[in-house]
Order: sequence, then structure tokens, then C-alpha cells
Amino acid sequence: MDEMNVELALPDAASAPDEVSVPEQLQDLVIDSEDVGGFLGELAVFSAAAVSNAVGVNVHCGITLSRRRRTATVAGSTPEARLIDEVQQAYGDGPCLEAMRSHATVHVPDTSTEGRWPDYCKVIADRGHLSALCVPLELDEGATAALNFFAPRIDAFDAATIRDCELYASQAERSLRLAVRIGVKQQHADDLQDAMQSRTVIDLACGIIMGQNRCSQDDAFQILKKASSARNQKLRDVAETLVKSVAKESPVAHFEA
Repeated sequence: MDEMNVELALPDAASAPDEVSVPEQLQDLVIDSEDVGGFLGELAVFSAAAVSNAVGVNVHCGITLSRRRRTATVAGSTPEARLIDEVQQAYGDGPCLEAMRSHATVHVPDTSTEGRWPDYCKVIADRGHLSALCVPLELDEGATAALNFFAPRIDAFDAATIRDCELYASQAERSLRLAVRIGVKQQHADDLQDAMQSRTVIDLACGIIMGQNRCSQDDAFQILKKASSARNQKLRDVAETLVKSVAKESPVAHFEA
């Protein structure tokens, strides 16, 4: 398993000075991805390639995320990888879900004879996925995830491979935390921008109503709220309709108290 140790477990010590280490490659994935979803997709592909090179067979990788009691397959190195994980979600249990619950790696050396999740394992064995390795990732704010590797050979993951995958997962975990934090900050920024835009259009609509009714801003806002309730529309949508009608110089609906 020397190749696995070089690529996953000890990339910094074993890499040549001009080579990019695994942590650096993972960091580049974060930087180059447009959002968390994009990063997870790239991470699944990268992880599958790294483990495939180590074990000598084509390995599929799926990533499952659990947050606020909701669990979903969020990325896969291939459509098949996503399907394998989604089948597990349908059954409601399996090695990946167990890994996230127990916060411990779950190894299935032979899916065709596995007794813990016989129905699920029979399905994936029939599809040619004869061994599985699920490694949990600990994220912020109680969220958990797992890297799920599926190989077309029985006993594809030996003790050394499992250890190296766990070391690799600890590196991926840090990158995923960073991606999630960046994503959260971007979402907050987007939410703030949306709020500011909503506030602006509402203020403009209130100004129009003030001019129509010669009333105060507070009174204009209450008129707008009444119109929103009467029409069963969001306040911002009613405000936008009013502002657009004025901007287009078409007849303006008169808002009265």
C-alpha cells in the first residue's frame, strides 16, 4: 500500500518540492468551486480517483450530508455513485448512515454476505459493488457527512487502506468545513442584499402612496400591508408591482387607506 501512503496519508513528507500536496489540492478545490455543491462534486471525483489509484480498481465515491436531522446524498463521483447512496436513503439504513450515527468508520468487506443490512447490500452487490467503506466527517454546528467508497472487488479495502482513507478524510474534513463556512457567509451576504433590495422597493412604494394619499410614511406602510394581505401577495411583490407601474408610466393602481 505504498502508493496509498504517498498520495493520501503522508503527502507533504513524501511529495517532491514542486508537487502539490493533497491538502493543497483540496484547498484549490475550495477556491475554484463556485459554491458548496460544486466543491462536493469535485471532492467526490477527486476522492474516487485517489482511492482507485491506491486499491487498483475503479472505486465509486458518494458523499452524504446530515444536517438538522435531514440526510441526503449531495454528491457523487459518477451518476452510479449517487444512485448507490440514494438507494441507501430509500432503505433508511446502511453503512453510510451508520458511520454518521456512530461517528466511526464502517467497513463492509463483502456486500454479498453482509448480515447487518442484507436488503441494501444485496441490491448493491447485484450491481457489482462488492465491498464498501464509509468514513464519517465531522462538520460545524452538529452537521455530519461521510465519504462512501464502493469497489467491484471483495475485500478491496484492507487495514492499511482503511487507515489511510481515514487520514485522507481528516484532510477532506477541514476543506469541507472551510467550504461550508464560505458558503454560509456568502448566503448571509446574499440574504442581506435581498433584504436591502426589498427595503428599497418598499420605501419607494411607500413614497408613491404618500404622494397619492398625502399621508405619513407609517400610514403609507400600513396601506401597503393591507393591500398585501388583501391580494394574498408578499409585501415586496405588491411594492414592486406599484413601482413598476409608475416607472412604465402606465395607469397606477391607487392605494387608499
